[in-house]
Amino acid sequence: MEKEQLSPEIIQKLKDLEEKYSLTGQDLLSNLEGLQYANYLKYWEYIHLETLLSLQNPRTDFPDEKIFIVYHQITELYLNLILWEIDQIANNDHLTSTFFLQRIKRINRYFENLSHSFDLMTEGMDKEQFRKFRMALLPASGFQSAQFRMVEFCSTDFINLLEKKFQNPLTQKADVEEVFSYLYWLQGANDSETGQETITSKHFQEKYREKFIELANTFRKKNLWQRYLDLTPDTNTLEIKKALREYDQLINVDWRLAHYRSAVRYLKNKETTIEATGGTNWQKYLPPRFQKTIFFPLLWSEEEKRNWGKNWVDNFIE
Repeated sequence: MEKEQLSPEIIQKLKDLEEKYSLTGQDLLSNLEGLQYANYLKYWEYIHLETLLSLQNPRTDFPDEKIFIVYHQITELYLNLILWEIDQIANNDHLTSTFFLQRIKRINRYFENLSHSFDLMTEGMDKEQFRKFRMALLPASGFQSAQFRMVEFCSTDFINLLEKKFQNPLTQKADVEEVFSYLYWLQGANDSETGQETITSKHFQEKYREKFIELANTFRKKNLWQRYLDLTPDTNTLEIKKALREYDQLINVDWRLAHYRSAVRYLKNKETTIEATGGTNWQKYLPPRFQKTIFFPLLWSEEEKRNWGKNWVDNFIE
């Protein structure tokens, strides 16, 4: 019986592999022998399933605490994907409008999923269980999501993240470290009664402040807005503007107000308002119509900016 001849395609692949492995100083035969001995890849090993499922460690015996943990872990994974996409735009030396648009659309899909999935938190937990197990989480808070802050620093010019009263030509030119304390979310980190900075905020800044300042400086000339300005106008320009407006709406209105809606359900009733676990002033910090954080203000009309977040609140909260 004649030996089966190798197809030209297989021969070419072998030549390609030989060239690849020659760069390592190893021959093709040795690498093929290694493949022969290697075990098959299994799905559960590839995604580290057992490790993943071991990362939920409730601090109480209330069943719904697991929902709370898993949801926040899912959120952080999505934020990690968003940062991954932003990084590809920021560091692309040959950025095209097509590439930019594709990545912004990916980011928007991630935030759409995050905003829509908040019902898992808003409707998916027993209110009484939540109010009890949350007391074991003090003073930790979702306020301490470093990746969310990183998304902000990588998306827009730093001045757009400051409190409105500090957004002026002087702060626009100032070093990030000089104006860091004017960030809008640091104002929400004050105790709602005393006005003093919470221990939650202090812990957060102790761990991340220097990293945040370094990141903000690094992305000063390559955040999403600056990279958008680098693009030459073409047939994708209008669609890119639309996608950036959608991104602004998703992160600075829909996502924040989905969070606010959840806080209202669990932390507010007719008699009183309950503090967040970190002691942050969530009623001031979460609603977009109070902060009016806008990543791309030049893409919105003055009327749209005046009414930022108002329609959502009127329809879903009040």
